[in-house]
Amino acid sequence: MPHSVSPAASPSRDDGELPDAPVDSATETGGVKLEDMFNDDDDEEFPASSAQDVKMESSPAPAPAASAAAPGTSGVDTDVMLAFYQRLFPFRYLFQWLNHGVIPTKDFGNREFALTLQNDAYLRYQSYPTADLFRKDILKMNPSRFEIGPVYSTNPRDRKTLRGGQMKPVSKELVFDIDMTDYDDIRTCCQGASICHKCWAFVTMAIKVIDSALREDFGFEHILWVYSGRRGAHAWVCDPRARNLPDDRRRAIAGYLEVLRGGSQSGKRVNIKRPLHPHVTRSLDLLKNYFAQTTLVDQDTFAGSEQAEKLLGLLPDKSLNEALKRKWDSSPDRPSTSKWADIDALAKTGKSSTLNTTTLRDAKQDIVLEYTYPRLDAEVSKKMIHLLKSPFVIHPGTGRICVPIDPRKADEFDPLSVPTVMELLGEIDAYDAKHPVGTQDAEMPDAEGSAMNGSDIKGTRKLQDYEKTSLKPYIEFFRSFIANLLKEERAVKREREETVPPVKADPMEF
Repeated sequence: MPHSVSPAASPSRDDGELPDAPVDSATETGGVKLEDMFNDDDDEEFPASSAQDVKMESSPAPAPAASAAAPGTSGVDTDVMLAFYQRLFPFRYLFQWLNHGVIPTKDFGNREFALTLQNDAYLRYQSYPTADLFRKDILKMNPSRFEIGPVYSTNPRDRKTLRGGQMKPVSKELVFDIDMTDYDDIRTCCQGASICHKCWAFVTMAIKVIDSALREDFGFEHILWVYSGRRGAHAWVCDPRARNLPDDRRRAIAGYLEVLRGGSQSGKRVNIKRPLHPHVTRSLDLLKNYFAQTTLVDQDTFAGSEQAEKLLGLLPDKSLNEALKRKWDSSPDRPSTSKWADIDALAKTGKSSTLNTTTLRDAKQDIVLEYTYPRLDAEVSKKMIHLLKSPFVIHPGTGRICVPIDPRKADEFDPLSVPTVMELLGEIDAYDAKHPVGTQDAEMPDAEGSAMNGSDIKGTRKLQDYEKTSLKPYIEFFRSFIANLLKEERAVKREREETVPPVKADPMEF
């Protein structure tokens, strides 16, 4: 293996050394096998509390040594995983994102992390006072992935010493989860964990609809969308107001965004009142062109008899339905575009004396929503205690990195072109081969200070490994997102300080 994986090789880092806390935080030894609890194909988060928690107190088997070069149960070689953490994972930026500043606070120190080790042991309630201790523990444990949980009222590691109810979640990003398997009943190109460009359009639709609603209807600004690494996407709403929402408010927002009710086998799933709510009207404007292309052309959803029958069941007039059924039965290969056009064509013939044009229009709008509106795992959003996979970890099944998605360019995002860990390490090797040691210093100013990025006295800095790879634009997007978030954090802090009334001197004091 050409890339260096040994700590002695001193690989370039994206985070400078941070001072350790006075007392080192030893890693807890609680763990549990996840053979029944965790599936490598699963893109969803782990719930923060479950019946498995009792088992998590037992001692796990030690993580496999990186030098063994054995494949972990995640399917990614353990040496490769360690090299990724050493050379590419943006520890410093992840710290700044969760800490909401550069000086360590309880926002990071009391945050729960859950690590999935290479032997499938699952460590809950891990926490770290500084970014450097976090990085050291990840390099030591070499997990196949890790999840991010809430900030607690006290350090999660101290939970065993506390009485019941003393450790409570106090803040967490408002999160949303979109999984392609929820579209299996309406996509014809792929099933299960498989995806292609045609069905990824459903995730693109969901990103656009949910992002627009969160910004325009709730006023949130700092929304981080992240590719799950295989077949879905996650949203992290990071505004201070969103992080501090109690569970009842989270449930209310999730309910607001739920237009589809019931499961895929429950019949009509869209039952909305007229006149349409502005959110639904905006969503229809976003989705109608996708319906014409994705549903009718790319998926040709109504070509089969089962979906054609379902389509008829969503129309409001019996006479119209019977006429459509006769026409479609006589032409079994009729494509979805023609079947959709048949609805209006036959409606205009006047064959049904009971057909109401307004009712038909409403039914067609409902059908567009039925086949295009986001299918959210609402339970993920309703409780602060849910954990969600961290950005920039490796998906164990595909080897792809969980990179951010720019919602402004959602149509341009291609999940199949997201780099894999092996591609990234190969790009570092190729770059280093073309630029021998001593010629890799980039002549560029250091925007964050020499101590943070390892600048020399001339104001130049050494190129970081991620900058040699196709991961660079994703990390730079993440860095820009964090900068905007921290700017608001500082503004909120100043406003809070300015509104605190000054303490008046006691006239009785001498």
